[in-house]
Amino acid sequence: MTSIPFDTLKFVETLETAGIDREQAKAISVAVRDPHEVVDVATKRDLEDLRKDMNARIDKLSLQLTVRLGSLLIVALSVMTAIIKL
Repeated sequence: MTSIPFDTLKFVETLETAGIDREQAKAISVAVRDPHEVVDVATKRDLEDLRKDMNARIDKLSLQLTVRLGSLLIVALSVMTAIIKL
């Protein structure tokens, strides 16, 4: 799981500069930080890896379909040849 970096000390200091007392600033910092820690975010690298994996699977399926279609064509031609010889 990927976590988003969050500087709680700087956040608390920013709130204190704005006039909020330290205890309230800490509480707000915790309230904001917690959701950031549980977020499961896909990074650009994750998406690129997924794209490569999907392309590889599509290429594999394309090859399988080509082989099956070729096999079907050979069987059909063989059956037609056998019927013509009768």
